[in-house]
Amino acid sequence: METYWLSILGVLALCLQSVALAVYSGSSKGFAGKLSGPVVPADDDNPLYRIDRVHMNSVEALAPFVVPVLLAMIAGVGPVTLAVLVWVHLAIRLVHMVIYLRGGKAAKGGNVRTILYVSGALVTLILILVTGWAALR
Repeated sequence: METYWLSILGVLALCLQSVALAVYSGSSKGFAGKLSGPVVPADDDNPLYRIDRVHMNSVEALAPFVVPVLLAMIAGVGPVTLAVLVWVHLAIRLVHMVIYLRGGKAAKGGNVRTILYVSGALVTLILILVTGWAALR
């Protein structure tokens, strides 16, 4: 596993992002006097809604990415290939988070935020294909 240290650190950073966003989401709702749970109405102009959604987006993207990373290590995907995929995904997720939290036009669905989300999903798909290929060899 020593050869996968860069990938492991990247996965831990993704997990840390999700935990930090959970704390941020919960504390933001508390300071605003709101209950935990989904923010209603769903309005991208509402900062509490954006904080909640960016947290949920990070949770939704985490498992489908982390499981193939672990399988990639077991299947013997090259450490450099895996590290590149992990860190590209992490960079996309971080930029997605910043854009969404900042709000404005770029954070609206169908704009930069959507491009970033789809880009992260494509990196996940590439990871799944690379891992499947390695498992078949």
